[in-house]
Amino acid sequence: MNDAVQAAFEAGIKLGVIYHQFVGTPVSPETAGSLEIAIEKAVSLQPFVELVQVRIDTSQMKLNAFGYSELAGTMLDVTLRSKVNETRCTVQLRLEDGYPMMKVVSVA
Repeated sequence: MNDAVQAAFEAGIKLGVIYHQFVGTPVSPETAGSLEIAIEKAVSLQPFVELVQVRIDTSQMKLNAFGYSELAGTMLDVTLRSKVNETRCTVQLRLEDGYPMMKVVSVA
């Protein structure tokens, strides 16, 4: 396996972790910033992660009777970069055509 394949694999796994671990988390417009930071800090602990940027689109929140929403995959805008040796892979999780799409942006 070469470094480019390993870097892409590592980056993709991390996006999957973000999506499947955090979707459903209680969140409100007031706590979204804290959740963004928590996700970034948690994922950045994992091997090969060089950069994690998480943004939550609070305009999509529909607050329940208790004043919060649940994080949906469509709310996530994530950029992540992995590094294996000298090879970097940048991936994104973004809303495209109403669906949260994960894609490889670059491998260098």
